[in-house]
Amino acid sequence: VQLVESGGGLVQAGGSLRLSCAASGSTVSFDTMGWFRQAPGKQREFVATVTSGGGGTRYADSVKGRFTISRDNAKNTISLQMNSLKPEDTAVYYCNAQYVAFIRYNYWGQGTQVTVSS
Repeated sequence: VQLVESGGGLVQAGGSLRLSCAASGSTVSFDTMGWFRQAPGKQREFVATVTSGGGGTRYADSVKGRFTISRDNAKNTISLQMNSLKPEDTAVYYCNAQYVAFIRYNYWGQGTQVTVSS
């Protein structure tokens, strides 16, 4: 399984970016897909996840109301629409995909840099 992120970049505070993640190499249906981020000197943290049905979404308190996660099961992709970006959103954003088949399988993308200037 490969997860490939795209859409990162540099944006001014208050601006928007849209991240995308495409899964390939398997026909498995992931139970959960989502986004995590890691800022310099900090641990990786949860941002948002969406279940296979698309209706079950969760967000970190820090991004609620500003970020929206969506999923296209037919294409095995997820997106993260990020609005009203803040400098503290600056981080490397990682795509994550998980499914359970007797054990939990957990996959990560290579990450995409998001930089928000003040």
